[in-house]
Amino acid sequence: MERLKGMKDFIKEEDGMGTVEIVLIIVVLVGLVVIFRNQLTRIVNSLFSKITAQTDTF
Repeated sequence: MERLKGMKDFIKEEDGMGTVEIVLIIVVLVGLVVIFRNQLTRIVNSLFSKITAQTDTF
């Protein structure tokens, strides 16, 4: 009976679920960055160009 109770406790335990969820979110974000890398690079370069142009006027 003690083994059965231990198995039930193990199945009900959810401590590791938070870690799994975080890892899945990170994997999805990395995948999106890889897919949209060119677009993100263009956006970041455009923003830095605008920032540089504006700081040169001061």
